[in-house]
Amino acid sequence: MDNEPAGYLKINFGSAQTESKLDNALEIERIYVLKDCQGLHIGQQLMQQAFDIAKDRNLNTVWLGVWEHNHKAIRFYEQYGFTVFDKHIFRLGDDEQTDLMMKLVLD
Repeated sequence: MDNEPAGYLKINFGSAQTESKLDNALEIERIYVLKDCQGLHIGQQLMQQAFDIAKDRNLNTVWLGVWEHNHKAIRFYEQYGFTVFDKHIFRLGDDEQTDLMMKLVLD
């Protein structure tokens, strides 16, 4: 916004994925929009970019991990059809937190 970054998308595929539970998949490792820019459909544009990259690479699944208490993000992903398929522990310093692993199979 106004020539300043409003958010970013970090994706992984192949051996760069943080988990190797899914074949033929793209991982959204991070999708982030500045608080002041939320509600401006930037998250939707970043999500669509991830889907387009997955399709261009003939990958049939997009997945991500999200903190189990980040209800706003979980609802955002569910709107796209993401469903929980597993969970893993995310370590933040000495604190162990549970991330839900969510996936979407592309058409």
